[in-house]
Amino acid sequence: MQYMLLIYRSEAAIEAASKADTGQMMAAYGAYSEAMVKAGVMVSGNRLHPTSTATTVRSPAGKAQVLDGPYAETKEQLGGYFLIEAPDLDTALSWAERCPGAALGAIEVRPIWVM
Repeated sequence: MQYMLLIYRSEAAIEAASKADTGQMMAAYGAYSEAMVKAGVMVSGNRLHPTSTATTVRSPAGKAQVLDGPYAETKEQLGGYFLIEAPDLDTALSWAERCPGAALGAIEVRPIWVM
């Protein structure tokens, strides 16, 4: 079964991080990604541009509304994701716990609903 690991963290904290801290985090994500590839669970993963680059589209009553920026103001923003293949939720949760972002934010684990 496939699971999406959604990585949430404060964009303000990311922007305020020192070069050294940013380098350590990137190295940690590199090691984490490599471990998932070696374990055969990695399907894909990417970092997202900041929410300031987002465009939100709604279509109430069939009329498009396009807004620059994110829809909701929150303390943590979606910053990236990993799509993994795992036999069960417990395995997906164990990978989420190992994600470097879990130490500084939150990892939302959601099963993929194949359509």
